[in-house]
Amino acid sequence: MIAKKPKDSYTEAVHILTLGNMNGYDRLFGGKLMEWIDIVAAVVARRHSNHNVTTVRVYELEFKEPAFANDLVVMTGKIVYVGRTSMDVCVKSYVEKADGSRQLINSAYLTLVALDENDHPVPVPPLEPETDDEKAEWERAKARRQASGR
Repeated sequence: MIAKKPKDSYTEAVHILTLGNMNGYDRLFGGKLMEWIDIVAAVVARRHSNHNVTTVRVYELEFKEPAFANDLVVMTGKIVYVGRTSMDVCVKSYVEKADGSRQLINSAYLTLVALDENDHPVPVPPLEPETDDEKAEWERAKARRQASGR
């Protein structure tokens, strides 16, 4: 199987927050953001594996700052580690200001598994980190997996 690079499956999604996305405190509902995070992670994993995927674990989901109505939320997804059938994806969410600057509001790591047409796990391509940051992220993901007994 041919190795892929993190940039091959990099994904970005953008949402303009509307009143329907708000909670009772006029902030982005955390559950809605979690739904969007899961979707971005699934797109990344599908692009890497070329298979349907399912989320098996969400960890290090950290809400750092709120987002409000009319905010532009930009979400970036990047694969950071692969096992035999599983993939770890990092999704970062930002509020983008009018000047283009971004403030991190959430970061999350998810593990997804590639599935065949019968919903059985299927091997995924190896990952070939290129940059020092990608290599460091690989090592952090590997350490998280070892710490959790996987």
